Amino acid sequence: MEEEKKDDNKSIIPVFIEKEMKKSYLDYSMSVIVGRALPDVRDGLKPVHRRVLFAMYDTGLLSNKPYRKSARLVGEVLGKYHPHGDTAVYDTIVRMAQPFSYNHILVDGHGNFGSVDGDSAAAMRYTEVRMSKISEELLRDINKNTVDFKPNFDDSLKEPVVLPNVVPNLLLNGSEGIAVGMATKMPPHNLREVCKAVIMQVDRPDITVPELIEVMPGPDFPTGGIMFGRSGMHSAYTTGRGKVKIRAKTETEGDPEAAKEKIIITELPYQVNKANLIKKIADLVSEKTIGGIRDIRDESDRDGMRVVIELSRGANPQLLLNQLFKHTDMEITYGIINLALVDNKPCILPLNEIIAHFVDHRVKVITRRTQFDLDKAEKRAHILEGLRIALSNIDEVVALIKGSKSKDEAQVKLIEKFSLTEVQADAILQMRLSALTGLEREKIDAEYEELLKMIAKFKEILA
Repeated sequence: MEEEKKDDNKSIIPVFIEKEMKKSYLDYSMSVIVGRALPDVRDGLKPVHRRVLFAMYDTGLLSNKPYRKSARLVGEVLGKYHPHGDTAVYDTIVRMAQPFSYNHILVDGHGNFGSVDGDSAAAMRYTEVRMSKISEELLRDINKNTVDFKPNFDDSLKEPVVLPNVVPNLLLNGSEGIAVGMATKMPPHNLREVCKAVIMQVDRPDITVPELIEVMPGPDFPTGGIMFGRSGMHSAYTTGRGKVKIRAKTETEGDPEAAKEKIIITELPYQVNKANLIKKIADLVSEKTIGGIRDIRDESDRDGMRVVIELSRGANPQLLLNQLFKHTDMEITYGIINLALVDNKPCILPLNEIIAHFVDHRVKVITRRTQFDLDKAEKRAHILEGLRIALSNIDEVVALIKGSKSKDEAQVKLIEKFSLTEVQADAILQMRLSALTGLEREKIDAEYEELLKMIAKFKEILA
């Protein structure tokens, strides 16, 4: 009997361990999905991006202020909000400062932040940063109770759950991330086209995806390139998944008769490394996979990209281009997966749902902002009402205050005499003598009338 019990225990232990491992792995998976790898549909940011931008805003690193060392910002983010490796934080800052990675950079960088050739950025002690103008729009009105805050990792500070962004950043700059068992790959888009699509959907909430595609026909990559085929893009906007082909933009120069014909590459597909591409073409020529190329050189400068491919006499430029598209990254397939967090749940979203979630977020933000402004205006109007009562009965108020033994006694008498609140009575007791002049009284009346108009406007918005 004892031996049978021992055997039963042996069979139970592996099952128990398997269940615990499954539970632990699921917890880890959700932690990666929610807390690291996937963007929120509302602001298009992952936690580390959001923390970097909030830390910049919190320390006053605005677009109109001087640059500060990147190392200082990295320390701020690590110490307050993101207790992980400094390399991860700095890499995030670098990518947000690269105009070839972001359509509209969220960090205004000063120094070497890498290149399209794959060069790495300078060390954080050399580079300097501040917010870009558009990243300030992501944080506009955050001090007006527009979004919820949560405790940071050690409960010593608060950080925003989401940013109150004015611009639809998820569509504007896209996002890429690999979680556990899922990945997101959302392309960047043109700001004007995105804004038109959002306005159309606000005006007509039941608008269809094909109608949105009329004003937002496809992605707009920061490195340019030419997108081929509409079916993949239509599928991505309709179902949330699709594949598109992107080719380098080229032009032909020179005289074919004089054997001086050239192919010029002026734009590359998104995220293609220019230096690696040139090396690949040179290797293909050496291996004789591709013929007809006499020389290849990079003439890119600060004015733009220019890779020159000199052709041999008699080479057919179009035939050579077709070979280059086939064998190199001058043509790539970009797989789109519109995966984002909706209420902390990963969802694959069509275009109209992405816009709908952004619009819902903005409605909530504007409601909370308007309520904040209304409360503030009503508090100020309430104080002004008390001051106006005091100024209308100034002789009685002065006599009452002079006849009181203490501030508390004067406050009680004011409340009883003129039916005031504690806040109004306190404001009267703190009133300066200069408020008794005719000009100051006019200012109080003018401010009160203006506040009444603002209160009416805020109530109209909320209604």
